[in-house]
Amino acid sequence: MIQITKADYEKIIAHAKANLPEEACGLIAGSKDGDIKKIEKVYLLTNIDHTNEHFSMDPREQLAAVKDMRSNGLTMLGNWHSHPESPSRPSEEDKRLAYDSTVNYLILSLMNIDEPVLKAFDIDKDKNVTVEPMEITE
Repeated sequence: MIQITKADYEKIIAHAKANLPEEACGLIAGSKDGDIKKIEKVYLLTNIDHTNEHFSMDPREQLAAVKDMRSNGLTMLGNWHSHPESPSRPSEEDKRLAYDSTVNYLILSLMNIDEPVLKAFDIDKDKNVTVEPMEITE
């Protein structure tokens, strides 16, 4: 189960909408308590590919985010990116590039701009995908 605050959920949506028509991306960090993963910080990164079909995170921003996580005692929980024109599910490229089976991959669909859909996924080493339950908290 992933828990994300309403404020962080809205932060992701705002960043993704601001980057349209391109995919937006970022990292998530927080804490783990058994099966509960609590997102405590969302990092908004630049998609250096500047396309609506895939993303690459800016390496400098990614390193700065990881350093910030370490200095604040946070655990890397995964990454997130938007799908401006497709559903909230991992594409074949998303699965191929999912190198770490210990983190979650959040995908925000903006197919219906007025009703964004954010889902979390586990992608194992064999590229099998399962949906991770997600809860939006206050």
